[in-house]
Amino acid sequence: MLHGPQRGLFDLSFQVPSGCADEVASGAADIGIVPSIELTRQTLDVIPGTGIACRGAVRSILLVSTRPAPEIRTLAADISSRTSVQLARVVLQRRYSAVPEFRMHRPDLEEMLRVADAALVIGDPALAIDERAQGLIKTDLGSEWKAMTGLPFVYAMWSGRSSAAEAVHVAGLNAARDRGVAAVQTIARLEGNGDPRREQLALVYLRDNLKYGLGEPEMAGLRRFHELAAEQGLVPGLRDLKFF
Repeated sequence: MLHGPQRGLFDLSFQVPSGCADEVASGAADIGIVPSIELTRQTLDVIPGTGIACRGAVRSILLVSTRPAPEIRTLAADISSRTSVQLARVVLQRRYSAVPEFRMHRPDLEEMLRVADAALVIGDPALAIDERAQGLIKTDLGSEWKAMTGLPFVYAMWSGRSSAAEAVHVAGLNAARDRGVAAVQTIARLEGNGDPRREQLALVYLRDNLKYGLGEPEMAGLRRFHELAAEQGLVPGLRDLKFF
């Protein structure tokens, strides 16, 4: 969308996931990569076929703790995430019978573990964690969800207010996705910036851990997440998804 044929089709701005949701909610943005939990809270239409998902280990959505998951009593959560916070609640309660007190915190692992038994860390900081060197326990929430449900997990979807997108925008987003996936080695090289280790880390993460096409398995995983979140009282209720 910045460098390919779709350049100029959208006026782009960049935000953390919670910021994307807020900008769409306020009308500052027509569409955004909205955290999937927001689809139970906002009345949004969804761009079909494209988003951010995983089919197992995701490596960038982690619970990092000083004690085993069933013993977690307090959890410091990254303030920039919404879907991951509710995913952590679902996994901890259903898989480990743990219902910790959540404390929202800026993403600083050392500080988070000063005030809680565990930290929910997302994005680049999660990829950089060496739990063995730090004597910590790392729990990958993508792996936990897959083991618990057998389904993929959808973290975010391109979504917006009804009539905000037209057919040309839907086609443009899917074409940009395809072009990005095809160029993943180039993207990883740019991200590595001359550091072979960083380049390889980016390549494996972008190629193997993240998935960008949303098919029926992903939609089944999304529905199951919403159902479990509703059962635990974490969301107002279930809504049928409507697509542009």
